[in-house]
Amino acid sequence: MTGIPPVRRRLLGAALRRYRENLGYALDEAARILECDRSKISRIETGQRGISAKELRELLTEYGVPDGEQAALLAVAHRGRQRGWWQEYRDVLSEAGQDYVIMENAASEILAFDAHQVPDLLQTREYAHAVAVADPGCEGDDQRAHAVAVKLARQRALLGGAGPRLEFVVGEAALHQVVGGGAVMRPQLARLAALAETPAGARGAGVPGVSLQVLPFTAGAHAAAGSGSMAILRFAGAPGLGVIHLAALSGGVSLEGRDDVARYTRAFARLRAAALAPAASARLLRAMAKD
Repeated sequence: MTGIPPVRRRLLGAALRRYRENLGYALDEAARILECDRSKISRIETGQRGISAKELRELLTEYGVPDGEQAALLAVAHRGRQRGWWQEYRDVLSEAGQDYVIMENAASEILAFDAHQVPDLLQTREYAHAVAVADPGCEGDDQRAHAVAVKLARQRALLGGAGPRLEFVVGEAALHQVVGGGAVMRPQLARLAALAETPAGARGAGVPGVSLQVLPFTAGAHAAAGSGSMAILRFAGAPGLGVIHLAALSGGVSLEGRDDVARYTRAFARLRAAALAPAASARLLRAMAKD
């Protein structure tokens, strides 16, 4: 295999290597558990090859990994083998994009910051369409329609009553960027205001408890000044497991190192502290929607 291994394999492999080394096991000892050669264990740990659900459970059990953490790792590693809705959108979702959507669906918590655009998970259909029209990667009406459909499908999957805990910080610049004109922006801003007004943790009427805050211009320099957008995925029962996704025109970059996850989580906490409270964010959004 050439190139960088998929982030899900890297995430799983790094976790398995950490468990093995914490027990003081050598590669040969791990290989004996699966009755294989040490090169297979090495390739699994570096993300160069996958691992079956049976083998994964055998290793995790031998390593003494708690049930909750085992469940999180199995969801990340093998949910993609089930037929998911994302497989219908390969024209707009690269392999890395599908990888991210699978992890997004396995996450128990998503923390997201966007400086210049309304986050994908909060966009109205009309706003998403205007973004697709401007996207140089979308060619033709069919591909643009698929790009919108992917965002709406992600919203249906994640914004339901059993979805992950969601926290968003949106830069004020994103609210002033007139995407699609006033007829598109007014309902988009109204939707954001309604979400900001929803008490955190409240779920009902198909709307989850979403924490939404606006980072105002008056906040000045902030913890993510050099980043346009980022998303942090965390998983229940596995506090040491996490993924950072940094968006880019090339499809973005995913980081899974523990130091990276800790660094970006601290940055997000500072963004949240610098942002307006949800109630004040809602008032600002309502006022802007009326202009």
